[in-house]
Amino acid sequence: MQNMLTIISNALCRITGRNVGAQTVSEGARVVVSRSFADFTPQATFEIKKCDLHRLEDGPPLEAELTRDQALQYYRTMQTVRRMELKADQLYKQKIIRGFCHLYDGQEACAVGIEAAITPSDHLITSYRAHGYTYTRGVSVKAILAELTGRKGGVAKGKGGSMHMYGHHFYGGNGIVGAQVPLGAGIALACQYQGNNQICVTLYGDGAANQGQLFESFNMAALWKLPCIFICENNKYGMGTSVERASACTDYYKRGDYIPGIKVDGMDVLCVREATKFAADYCRAGKGPIVMELETYRYHGHSMSDPGVSYRTREEIQEVRSKSDPISLLKDRMLSSNMASVEELKEIDIAIRKEVEDAAQFATLDPEPSLEELCSHIYQNSPPLEVRGTHPWAKLKSSY
Repeated sequence: MQNMLTIISNALCRITGRNVGAQTVSEGARVVVSRSFADFTPQATFEIKKCDLHRLEDGPPLEAELTRDQALQYYRTMQTVRRMELKADQLYKQKIIRGFCHLYDGQEACAVGIEAAITPSDHLITSYRAHGYTYTRGVSVKAILAELTGRKGGVAKGKGGSMHMYGHHFYGGNGIVGAQVPLGAGIALACQYQGNNQICVTLYGDGAANQGQLFESFNMAALWKLPCIFICENNKYGMGTSVERASACTDYYKRGDYIPGIKVDGMDVLCVREATKFAADYCRAGKGPIVMELETYRYHGHSMSDPGVSYRTREEIQEVRSKSDPISLLKDRMLSSNMASVEELKEIDIAIRKEVEDAAQFATLDPEPSLEELCSHIYQNSPPLEVRGTHPWAKLKSSY
């Protein structure tokens, strides 16, 4: 019988061009062919939620094309951000990470969708909830976690911590609420001045949306037609205050008034990608700035000092997890359209867990920066200089 199974298996190999193990052929002649990459759908089109528009006749498309390679990339990136943030939560509770720490889990579709729609040469600046964007802008998990633990191998050499991480064409990570918005407008002004066809994505939260400096930035950006996408990540709560209690108008995409706006499903990576593409094209065409509101949700509290359940219920959080989780939504699309298998996604998950565990080990064992390094990097390419300490008699020196 085993010889007969081998003969059938070999025959199927010649017919299908795929490797079929003899153990997959049963005596009842039921044949199960092992899956190869050729079995998967290379590309599919999905319907996406219509965006609400302000001062626009046409908006982003109602369908989005997704290739298998893109789907796997988005899944891998979102899952990496999720695992990295959960590890940061663990390290904080172990008191290995100290100080301010604002986690991004739940909002992964925003960072991944935006990055998929712009180029590496475009610019991005965000608030203190910056870990996800630091990763999507090209910084490794190891460098991010090492920065959180204040080690030499961190992206800011252990001096920035959670709120102050930077990368190529990535300007942080800013600790003051809303302060990054005028800076983003300034970066957009530099793009316009240099004529390089680049744009700046300027992000802020619903908690910063009532800041006066936002409206000053909107006004200048509109006057000068700056290539800036102002994006409000509306995760429903500014610290512990719901948007309904904090804002007389919660239509944040209309807050630009004379600036066009789009309201987007921020839990769907494809919605975010298509809306950001639309906004980027609008800015590159010289039409000026545009405002986007991404409706999203954070699973953790405002920061690690906030349990996150005193102003909202656990049931509310669980309902969002079960119905709107951005990773689950993409995963369901991939599986239902035969773009990936459960086994393949599990292998990706295992690899990500290992990468994050290795990074966490490095972030724990890497040495802290020495006191001699405290005043380095104050200025770029400057000779050593004397720096005043906490009182006039404390003198420190920068090494470069």
